[in-house]
Amino acid sequence: MSLIDLLTGNTGNQVAEQAENKFGISKNQVIALLAVATPLVISYLRNKSQDNKEAEALNNALDKDHDGSILDDTSQLEARQSEGGSILSHIFGSEKGNVENQLSQNTGISIDKIGPILAMLAPLIMGYIGKEKQQNNVGSGGLGDLLGGILGGAQTQAQQQQSNPLNDILGSVLGGNQSQSSGNPLNDILGSVLGGSQQKQQNGGGLGDILGGLFGGK
Repeated sequence: MSLIDLLTGNTGNQVAEQAENKFGISKNQVIALLAVATPLVISYLRNKSQDNKEAEALNNALDKDHDGSILDDTSQLEARQSEGGSILSHIFGSEKGNVENQLSQNTGISIDKIGPILAMLAPLIMGYIGKEKQQNNVGSGGLGDLLGGILGGAQTQAQQQQSNPLNDILGSVLGGNQSQSSGNPLNDILGSVLGGSQQKQQNGGGLGDILGGLFGGK
């Protein structure tokens, strides 16, 4: 399953519906958050995996807790929310507050809800990475290449299939991430989103509004 398929297929739809019901925000906003947060998490993990200890820790975590079964049973997400919070604290470290603030501003999701929603999404993202790791038979030494390949493949697919606003966002996000990197995934990814959709944001409520009309306008 490609990253695009994860976000635009049944799994992404089910997750968005769960978050909409639990947090009272629009499905569009959740999809927009997924579209930006997923590449962001993967980029941070790719950077961390350049350190051998971090790569080994990630490899062990994926083997132990993230076999990909959550992709077929998204009902696990709510029960694993506290686990998701711990995952995000490790991935983002001291930047966690800044990441949440930036994502809140760019999706229109209030700051008090962004953290809990991200915590709900984190095990899904890890499950996706874990499944890809299993299918490609990758160990700790190959995680950086695997994560880079996930992002690169999604970039190509998004740019080839720019038939809806979500793919436009993903193409912008991933294109900015892969080229002219500043070394900081937050700056690279959110900078590309702001650059690619500045005009649309000035006329609405951020990424969630860009997706208006998609998925039945919810």
